[in-house]
Amino acid sequence: MRVLSVVGNRPQFIKSAPLSLALRRASIDEVVVHTGQHWDSQLSEVFFEELGLNAPQHRLDLRTADPATMAVALGTVVDAERPDWVLVFGDTNSTAAGARAAGHVPVAHVEAGLRSFDLEMPEERNRIEVDRLSALLLCPDERSAAQLEAEGVAGRRVVVGDVMADAVRLFAPLARTRSSALGRVGVEPGRYAVVTVHREANVTRPDRLARIVEGLRRIDGPLVFPAHPRTRAALARVAPDLELAPPMGYLDLAALVSQARVVLTDSGGLQKEAYWYRVPCVTLRPSTEWVDTVDVGANVLVDDDPEAIARAAAVAVFPAAAPQLYGDGHAADRVAAALYA
Repeated sequence: MRVLSVVGNRPQFIKSAPLSLALRRASIDEVVVHTGQHWDSQLSEVFFEELGLNAPQHRLDLRTADPATMAVALGTVVDAERPDWVLVFGDTNSTAAGARAAGHVPVAHVEAGLRSFDLEMPEERNRIEVDRLSALLLCPDERSAAQLEAEGVAGRRVVVGDVMADAVRLFAPLARTRSSALGRVGVEPGRYAVVTVHREANVTRPDRLARIVEGLRRIDGPLVFPAHPRTRAALARVAPDLELAPPMGYLDLAALVSQARVVLTDSGGLQKEAYWYRVPCVTLRPSTEWVDTVDVGANVLVDDDPEAIARAAAVAVFPAAAPQLYGDGHAADRVAAALYA
């Protein structure tokens, strides 16, 4: 069996690592194509280096987030490789482009069935489109599988857990032992907040970004804010004096997040990672696809309200009785088995 895996941004590089190992164990031939959606070396190459991934066989190097452009180039790769499956991850434009480009090849969607119910988010529109194009819907939990059933989505649903949990299980111990990030940025465990902002809705709207910055300025204690290049450029216009850290590799960021007092983010992936590290999360969005983290009290939605941001960060505590969510850290092997079924 041959699988074409489409990756293009940070979360997809991380998710692909444990899955690549599982595909190898299952004797599945994997061909990786990197769309080039994220082309900064700190946001792409560093993940292949740090996580020990095989270099992608195809590097499109498109340097664009336009799904139509990516789909054309990906279609050429699909025709050349003739895989049995096209495997796509999450909800990015690379995900949508991979599903569109598959043509007659069945699509397997990792993280199927997630919904924030906010159609203003391009990620939400991508999720809906990709689920409807997929033959195999690899769901992180029963809630997402039930959502697909309620929508009448036709593909085969399999609850496998979350492959990001596999990555945390595999790489968190390495992060603690190999990373010197806390020392480099001058913080002590449990005495700082980690901030990330990258969503289009926050970065491309100066009014929203300015309100988020106002809330961050009200937080006591050190903030560690590794900034995506697009975020850094946007912040230079609305808050040029805000202290930023450079983009970080996965192990450095894992070390920082796992030992933080609180995480403030608009990232879906970091909401989950914070949960698995048992660190409270404040989400800088009006909605989330990871609603269970909110339901159990580990995550709070504050949107761009400065007062709510500061208040939530001040009182953030991870609930002692929080249950295990999104699988047991062995989702990748279930994905490989589902491809054979």
